[in-house]
Amino acid sequence: MEQEVNPKVEELKELGKFGLINFLGEKFSHYNSSTLSGLGENAAVIAHGNTDSVVSSKLFIENIHFDMTYVPLKHLGYKTITVAVADIVAMNALPKQVLVNIAISNRFSLEAVNELTDGMQLCCDRYGIDLAGLDMSSSQTGLIITVTAVGEVEEKSLVQRVGAKENELICVSGDLGAAYTGLILLEREKKVFEVNPNEQPNLEEYSYLLERQLKPEPRVDIIQKLKEAGITPTSMTNVNDGLASALIHLCKASKVGSVIFENKLPIDLLTFRTLKDLNIVSTTIALNGGEDYELLFTIAQKDYEDLKKVDNVSVIGYIKEEAAGNQLITNDDRQIELRAQGFGEVRD
Repeated sequence: MEQEVNPKVEELKELGKFGLINFLGEKFSHYNSSTLSGLGENAAVIAHGNTDSVVSSKLFIENIHFDMTYVPLKHLGYKTITVAVADIVAMNALPKQVLVNIAISNRFSLEAVNELTDGMQLCCDRYGIDLAGLDMSSSQTGLIITVTAVGEVEEKSLVQRVGAKENELICVSGDLGAAYTGLILLEREKKVFEVNPNEQPNLEEYSYLLERQLKPEPRVDIIQKLKEAGITPTSMTNVNDGLASALIHLCKASKVGSVIFENKLPIDLLTFRTLKDLNIVSTTIALNGGEDYELLFTIAQKDYEDLKKVDNVSVIGYIKEEAAGNQLITNDDRQIELRAQGFGEVRD
């Protein structure tokens, strides 16, 4: 039988990362009642009585997701665990185990592999995560890593992208744009190094930005503080491809619209000043830069007073009806429609 060609499928860049995932996922069916959710969420949810298992898997490819020119192996190991675990945390779950697969070429020494796994161990130790599986393979194309993270959450406490309702408050943890600003600095210094290998960069004043890029932290602290404050978010997602992308996907899943305010976006002063020196608008990077691994979530208005007990969280807008779309109100009171980045324009 001749296979029918879907005329809606265009170039990958036009389809978009999440559009491609959804398109491919349409051919698969769920056969098990224990599979509560999968594609379209930060992580898969598998039912086990009153407790759900939350599972996420991430792929890291040399020269696509990381550059060995400026990424120390120990930092890389730490970051791979963080990135996988961040999706678990975004479901309001606590990470419990990780399984790691590493494909490595013979240009790496035993010492190098040890450095990589030392970084993984450091992250696991910090957050009480067990390494439950490790597999190794050879590679002809450099270093490739996959990390599968497993977490647990009580059924009543599970939070997904679905759930936001009109007039609820939109919140984000931490600050935005620092990680991508750190990447800009590292890429700039790489170009200098390629011209003059003897030139040693002095990036000490940018240590915060570099740490946000090279060694991000999963926001386990935020979900713990929300629980202590008696707040269960109505919806939540991970900010890994920029705030705009995260908010659009959350609103699409919840079938709502949103309004956020430029003057409410949490941007660190060092991030702002560095981008200004580089003639880059900080709002653009906060919305689209990516790799922040912060939490974007919504809460009922009744929880606003209790939210004040939670440090390092900003209210940046509110949920509207679906027909309103997703809008940014700029500092000069203009309304701009938010757009997500396309496939190949983001690093993850």
